[in-house]
Amino acid sequence: MSDNEQAATGSAKAWGGRFSDVPDARLEAFNASVGFDIRLVREDVRGSIAHADMLGAQGIIPEEDATTIVRGLWTILDEVDAGEFALTVSDEDVHTGVERRLREMIGATAGKLHTGRSRNDQVINDVRFWTRRRLVEIAGGLHAMCESLLDLAERYPSAIMPGYTHLQRAQPVLVAHHLQAYVAMFLRDIERVRQAWARTNVLALGSAALAGTTYPIDRARVAAELGFDQVSMNSLDAVSDRDFVIDALSACALVGMHVSRLSEEVILWTSGEFRFMELADRFSTGSSIMPQKKNADIAELGRGKSGRLYGNLMALLTITKGLPLAFNKDMQEDKEPLFDSVDTVLAMLDVFPPMMRTATFREDTMAAAAVADFTLATDAADLLAKRGVPFREAHHVIGELVGRCIAEGKTFADLTDAEWAEIHPVFADTRPPIDAWTSVSGRDSIGGTAPEQVRRTRGAQQSQLAGVREWVTDQLERENRLFTRS
Repeated sequence: MSDNEQAATGSAKAWGGRFSDVPDARLEAFNASVGFDIRLVREDVRGSIAHADMLGAQGIIPEEDATTIVRGLWTILDEVDAGEFALTVSDEDVHTGVERRLREMIGATAGKLHTGRSRNDQVINDVRFWTRRRLVEIAGGLHAMCESLLDLAERYPSAIMPGYTHLQRAQPVLVAHHLQAYVAMFLRDIERVRQAWARTNVLALGSAALAGTTYPIDRARVAAELGFDQVSMNSLDAVSDRDFVIDALSACALVGMHVSRLSEEVILWTSGEFRFMELADRFSTGSSIMPQKKNADIAELGRGKSGRLYGNLMALLTITKGLPLAFNKDMQEDKEPLFDSVDTVLAMLDVFPPMMRTATFREDTMAAAAVADFTLATDAADLLAKRGVPFREAHHVIGELVGRCIAEGKTFADLTDAEWAEIHPVFADTRPPIDAWTSVSGRDSIGGTAPEQVRRTRGAQQSQLAGVREWVTDQLERENRLFTRS
């Protein structure tokens, strides 16, 4: 046997009674999740406190043992918060590490903590507990993003820019209307995050390995202590369910997509070709070789990070697609994509709001572009249609007019009264709009770009955001209380 085939001895495990040999160290390293599930340690300890408290109250273990265990777990939580708690590979996972530390503190009594539960229901409950708070934090970040866009829009209530289709100038719109479109996207993201939060906020603890437990546990008591609104109703599903993680990853992917779309526009607007926007220097970068460069690197990274968010979602969908009930070790692969997506989204939502809030628009440049390339052509066709000309006929008439102007090097503003009358009799006494403000003001239907409609939309969006802010504040306060020793 070669050196690299020699057995490397690992450490004894809590589940080792059935085995005649300790695990190979290479199995131990490959099997361990301590490298990443340390992030669940606070939730793991707090869940164990609630579990131990319930075991004592139900008489499943002696009250004095439960009290000793709970006191020791709070001490471990203090160590965690002080940065004094650490795991090793031999701990295998965060749950084993916490129990190992508890045993060091209180001795054999620590072994009673695991009564009536399995690592299967313990880990998924930890993940639910952890994800629940992070979804609230993401909702808070989305709230900040929306407010930053509304603040920027409020600074430019009369600014007009070209709206685009196919990345071609199409019709004038208010800058505020354009920004509020992204607020609408992010408000939908908040709705999805809150829906994911509701499906996450379900207690799995008490499902044990897969079939429930023979002990007279009180799951409702544990749920109430840990702030879970529901208790899972099928133990097989509870330990194998990763839908809520996929919900979170899906919500993160959609946030990333919307940030990416906004990023692309920021990149275009700040380019020399557009020159619509200027980012603050503190949210821009330069070049190591070209002294003149000012790059929108935050936006470029925001655009790029959508790819990893999509990848994390697809990874977990692929991992879970063929798994039989109930728990399988494959499910250990759920945490790293979740942690990465949450970290990525929270990082984006930390930097984008101040970047957008401090951006400035070049109103004159946008105003000129808003009426270039015959963006008022639809207004002219609409005027004919309002005077009884079938719209398809009106469309053809104005299309011919645009072609004529292009051939003669003219704009609508250059046409004389006689030329307008020649185009169509309607124009003999009535002119279509030839300025962007008249155009946008005329689009006064619900959801349109007219100033009054933009004001109404702003009010509705601010009202929605007020409710979001209250919900985020309440949930974070509730989460914080759970980790405060009474």
